Amino acid sequence: MKPLNEQLRDFIVENFLYGQAQPFSDQDSFLEKGLIDSTGVLELVTFLEEQYGVTVDNQELIPDNLDSIASLCRFVERKRCDKPKEGMHAGRTIP
Repeated sequence: MKPLNEQLRDFIVENFLYGQAQPFSDQDSFLEKGLIDSTGVLELVTFLEEQYGVTVDNQELIPDNLDSIASLCRFVERKRCDKPKEGMHAGRTIP
């Protein structure tokens, strides 16, 4: 399986650059580079939720979380770590 940053880059290139790879670093701002507009952010959120099983709350729809490959990686990893393990609830195992 590809590293997370490569998976995210592939999604950005395929869905927003229509397969036309443009050079951009993991730290480049999607909005500043014109790679993703505000409508595209919603598509990106849907992808994150479906592909990685995370929930993106309204208050999390901020550039610090979603405006670069690097910020997306940090956000997804943090959400994965915060996600309760299956069969666990409030630190207790559900019978």
